[in-house]
Amino acid sequence: MISANNVTLRVGKKALFEDVNIKFTEGNCYGMIGANGAGKSTFLKILSGQLEPTSGDVVISPGERLSFLQQDHFKYDEFPVLDTVIMGNARLYEIMKEKEEIYAKEDFTDEDGIKASELEAEFATMDGWEAESDAANLLNGLGIETELHYKLMKDLTGSEKVKVLLAQALFGNPDILLLDEPTNHLDLDAIAWLEEFLINFDNTVIVVSHDRYFLNKVCTQIADIDYGKIQLYAGNYDFWYESSQLLIRQMKEANKKKEEKIKELQEFISRFSANASKSKQATSRKRALEKIQLDEIRPSSRKYPYIDFRPNREIGNEVLTVEGLSKTIDGEKILDNLTFTLGREDKVAFVGGNEFAKTILFKILIGEMEPDEGTYKWGVTTSQAYFPKDFGGEFDNDYNITEWLTQYSEEKDVTYVRGFLGRMLFSGEDGVKKVAVLSGGEKVRCLLSKMMISGANVLLLDEPTNHLDMESITALNNGLIKFPGVLLFTSRDHQIVQTTANRIMEIVPGGKLIDKITTYDEYLESDEMARKRQTYSVQTDDED
Repeated sequence: MISANNVTLRVGKKALFEDVNIKFTEGNCYGMIGANGAGKSTFLKILSGQLEPTSGDVVISPGERLSFLQQDHFKYDEFPVLDTVIMGNARLYEIMKEKEEIYAKEDFTDEDGIKASELEAEFATMDGWEAESDAANLLNGLGIETELHYKLMKDLTGSEKVKVLLAQALFGNPDILLLDEPTNHLDLDAIAWLEEFLINFDNTVIVVSHDRYFLNKVCTQIADIDYGKIQLYAGNYDFWYESSQLLIRQMKEANKKKEEKIKELQEFISRFSANASKSKQATSRKRALEKIQLDEIRPSSRKYPYIDFRPNREIGNEVLTVEGLSKTIDGEKILDNLTFTLGREDKVAFVGGNEFAKTILFKILIGEMEPDEGTYKWGVTTSQAYFPKDFGGEFDNDYNITEWLTQYSEEKDVTYVRGFLGRMLFSGEDGVKKVAVLSGGEKVRCLLSKMMISGANVLLLDEPTNHLDMESITALNNGLIKFPGVLLFTSRDHQIVQTTANRIMEIVPGGKLIDKITTYDEYLESDEMARKRQTYSVQTDDED
């Protein structure tokens, strides 16, 4: 168990948290939610001891071990992958190193023998002999191939490092597990594995995530941060949403009844306060009026953008024809003879672990890269808008937000352009903010404004939810569901894929394509996926 007692954190004159009292108990997975800037990650740092509160304290049950997901992706660059995972249990790793040093001595003494014996006993108590196999199983589950287990961390890609650090946090069955955005940079298969791990995890978990499907799958309670307070709700994310909306409705209805009663009492007092025969009743009603208190209903600090993609032209029957498309990069076959045709009703989600292949395909289809072989042809009625995964170059200029968006608009009227920015929560002086200094989330909202103002009837989006808060992800999800044109997109957000796509394409290792007209959940249960999972399981068992 871990609890916060009267925790307050002040940043300058602002109180980010004020007298927070909350207890997190064993057997529960708590999803910590709140608007951007509400302090979700900051509160996890307070719980983990990385940050001291201004006042109050954090208490952990005696003897319990706390583990958290490291955010510094370069901290372990000089360590082997397997060692990095085992470091998740600091005491166990310390014992392993002490043993190695003792056994490496040339002048091994009796004292060394006694110390080694004590270490061996503690090592056995901590299941140390299973440490390497346990660490390997975690890595394999997250999709880190066995051949990478003995490489140095610096030799891994960014997404591979994230998986190793996640395995480190999970290692050794910690009593308290703190996870800040654990699904970031994970492919959908790794997210599904993590979901099952946490569902079967018996200890205390506190997780910050913008993935609604993930929160629904793993959470037993929601900790909602709003206006410096934390309110606990039993159930998952959807249950929290319904409960919080119901609570607001009930408070509004109660206030309405109180206001009607106040009006009734005020009218009586006004009519009869000067009447001697009614003065006693009027006085009684004055006392009753003073006792009525309206419930304070503070609006949530959450803000939802309005995302609405409206095509300027209706799309025809011929949308996209791809024939024999192939691409090799640095000797590796990325795309191998891809052939498919899209119709006007298609909403295609590209899934699977090969993110690079999906990005290369999108770059080819949008004209930023040439294929080695094959052709593609867009229909004459189509117009495309593209959201790139790497969008840094889009903002490498000296424009302010309004100037930046105006260059992509046929209508150059400032009021018209600012209307699109306003939908994405850029208001007032935001319009003159330089795009070069925008946060990641603000840049994503700019790009979505650009797509809306384009009026395109075909949207290509490569991981558009990166950097977005949950409110913006929800708005994007709703916008994609309503969009009447054709979609080609990639996303790690399970709910967006499931609610939006009616066709699933997976580029498998070697660059081949699996193409199914189905929903994402149905695809996960299909024969192809079942065979893939069975094959992977057999390989893992053989390796063990």
